[in-house]
Amino acid sequence: MAGRLPRGASSSAGGYPPHVAAYGTIIYSGASGALRGRAAFAAFAAAKAGLRMVSQSFAREFGPHGIHVAHVIIDGSIEGDKIFSKIPDIKQQKGPDGLLDPNVIADSYWYLHTQHRSAWSQELDMRPYAETF
Repeated sequence: MAGRLPRGASSSAGGYPPHVAAYGTIIYSGASGALRGRAAFAAFAAAKAGLRMVSQSFAREFGPHGIHVAHVIIDGSIEGDKIFSKIPDIKQQKGPDGLLDPNVIADSYWYLHTQHRSAWSQELDMRPYAETF
């Protein structure tokens, strides 16, 4: 999060005194499970849907005080050591650009952070071009 919440601020209604000017960005990372559940993933879907609702509530609460709150849906596997250790041949399975590039994810997060407040995005979906959804 860029910036910080003022001392004494809370996440309940009325947590900011009217004279406090704040700034910054809070970005929550979610998954497609926030939008639709799958068999055997009920707990995951409930948690991700809850996170999405928290981000929407915080956007409505903190946005008027200058804090941009966004939710990013990461729909696919992220290229890196973690996925390669679990599925060593996933890059070959998915094909060219079939995994999310962490540098491109970072660029998207930076884009959200630097958006002009006259046109803030609250939610952004990211997925490889070949990902079914």
